[in-house]
Amino acid sequence: MGRPSIGLALGSGGARGWAHIGVMRTLARAGIEPDIICGTSVGALVGGLHLAGKLDALEDWARNLNRMRILSYLDLRVTGGVIGGQRLIAMMREHLGTTTLEELPLPFTSVATDLLTGHEVWLRKGDLVDVLRASISLPGLFSPVEVEGRWLVDGALVNPLPVSVCRAMGAHVVIAVNLSADPIGRARMPGQRIARATGFDLPGDMPGTPHELNHGLGSWLRSLFAREADSPSILGVMVQSLNILLDRVTRSRLAGEPPDISIAPRLGHIGLLEFDRAEEVIVEGALAAERALGELGEMIAAIGDAAGPWR
Repeated sequence: MGRPSIGLALGSGGARGWAHIGVMRTLARAGIEPDIICGTSVGALVGGLHLAGKLDALEDWARNLNRMRILSYLDLRVTGGVIGGQRLIAMMREHLGTTTLEELPLPFTSVATDLLTGHEVWLRKGDLVDVLRASISLPGLFSPVEVEGRWLVDGALVNPLPVSVCRAMGAHVVIAVNLSADPIGRARMPGQRIARATGFDLPGDMPGTPHELNHGLGSWLRSLFAREADSPSILGVMVQSLNILLDRVTRSRLAGEPPDISIAPRLGHIGLLEFDRAEEVIVEGALAAERALGELGEMIAAIGDAAGPWR
């Protein structure tokens, strides 16, 4: 008599995705190890790096991010997306080399979106760096990625929380980590809620700021990123619009494809671009997982007892 196979669906959510680290750490301490991992966008990034044995390195990097370091990774451009992504690719390549999905210790699927057809694309083989880069290609922010003749963008446009993918891959119990389930948190933001959630401060010319932000196209790029008083930036409007889309699409998908257990970190007060708040986001993820442990244990036991032996 074994236990049912466990699928872990890691949802999209920008900077809130650091919560996945806290969730996975807590589940591991409780002896709950998934048999299948599926991720969309930042969920794919964290899940893929975990399976590649690089979760510690990712956590260290995330905890040390600040606004200046974030800016240093931006290779700005004006075609396909504001960010080319080459600097991030170079960093991932340094840690992952030519690792493929086929080499990972567990089945892993990353969700992306076909930019031409709008179809949901499940990436289950190939170069890990290319697969992760495709899944995090937020339209307008990152340039799309060509994979096997298809231009791919962020999977969050079609499946922000890939419960259905875990089911299709044979998971008997699906644990979903939903990063968009805290609407109350957004209402708790003190003052300047829209600007704080969506803007990206660029106070004057700063040492180490990408050259393009201070010269040449500087005024245009600064207007894209910067905000004034209580007004969102251009980028902020785009990102908050995506936040609304993610929330609505997630609700719709979960209505027809509910997980067995939902882990919902309280992250409504964290903006999608606030990647420098990793420490508190990771803690929120761990707390949410702890709240779900009792129900999760009962669910695994109940399904196992009811359905008999599992392979």
